[in-house]
Amino acid sequence: MSETMKKYIEEAESALLHTYNRYQIVLDKGDGGHLYDIDGKEYLDFVSGIAVFALGYNNKAYNDALKAQIDKLLHTSNYYYNVPAIEAAKKIKEVSGMDRVFFTNSGAEAVEGALKAARKYAYLKDGKTDHEIIAMNHSFHGRTFGALSVTGNPHYREAFRPMIGNIKFADLNDFDSVLAQVNDKTCAIIMETVQGEGGIFPATEEFLTKVRALCDEKDILLILDEIQCGMGRTGYMFAWQKYGIKPDIMTTAKALGCGVPVGAFLLNKKVGENSLVAGDHGTTYGGNPFACAAINKVLDLFKEDNIIENVNKVAPYLEKRLDELKDKYDFITDRRGAGLMQGLVLNRPVADVINKALDKGLILINAGAEIIRFVPPLIITKEDVDDMIEILDSCLGDL
Repeated sequence: MSETMKKYIEEAESALLHTYNRYQIVLDKGDGGHLYDIDGKEYLDFVSGIAVFALGYNNKAYNDALKAQIDKLLHTSNYYYNVPAIEAAKKIKEVSGMDRVFFTNSGAEAVEGALKAARKYAYLKDGKTDHEIIAMNHSFHGRTFGALSVTGNPHYREAFRPMIGNIKFADLNDFDSVLAQVNDKTCAIIMETVQGEGGIFPATEEFLTKVRALCDEKDILLILDEIQCGMGRTGYMFAWQKYGIKPDIMTTAKALGCGVPVGAFLLNKKVGENSLVAGDHGTTYGGNPFACAAINKVLDLFKEDNIIENVNKVAPYLEKRLDELKDKYDFITDRRGAGLMQGLVLNRPVADVINKALDKGLILINAGAEIIRFVPPLIITKEDVDDMIEILDSCLGDL
């Protein structure tokens, strides 16, 4: 590490609030599926900003679209219409099949809006404010109070109690555990279609189908969080589209803007017409022309560059190569995931492996203490997978 990098890290530690244990590199630029630190060292990136940079780094068409919007208009507030927001709403409705869109600045804000919409829907039915929401254990929905309240990790919530009330927890893929929490006050069930931070656990088709039927029977709203697993990552634009079901409310963010901080929650027609109205919800920056120019270009490039087709071509190869590592090392106990959202489960902490990989020019992250998470740019090739496996294999061999 150069003296310049050391100096930057020292300055960061003296100025930034220490809410992250950061890796000891200072990144400078990116290109395609690779990142470079300020010393010029190259890294193969299998994190993509935590499932954000689906299109890879330094995509010229994307960059040019943002530069063009900068020269026109960055912000207006939501008291006025703007063309990029109108076009982005139309495009995301087309790929999702949902009916109404609210643009936010982040995934956590999208979850907050989804929870408010669900409770307003229930309130309009009976005028009561004691409705309950069922969330999943081991889930992660964000750090704001509402999103944290439905995040199924008690450790994250402990120091910040009391959370918002009337939240219950069930187990993903255990329908009986959901049934045990349902009562006349239940207004919504929220889950990640594929749990991310909680350990890369996909919801099963049987579970989602049963929960959807339960919600239909009792007029409970199904909220699916697609912030990490959506936008093509599982081989479908949104992971739930594989299963022939549809949520009442959906959240998205991360790759929706491919680097520009954006999110959205989307409502079906029933909820869109019977929940939030003028004065119920708002945002200063959400849906501004710059953010929506990013969304527009991302959705255009997904089509033009056949992003989902590439996921479906490369993902089976990634699974195959990860399975080979699982078969090679007895301390790897499982490989699970969907598409280009995969996890290797070890019987020991993975921090040393991730740090060794970083030293060797491979960027990885964990999903829990004993799981290595793989969420690379969606443009990666089989050759990139081979390069990643070669480095990771050498790091695992050191164990």
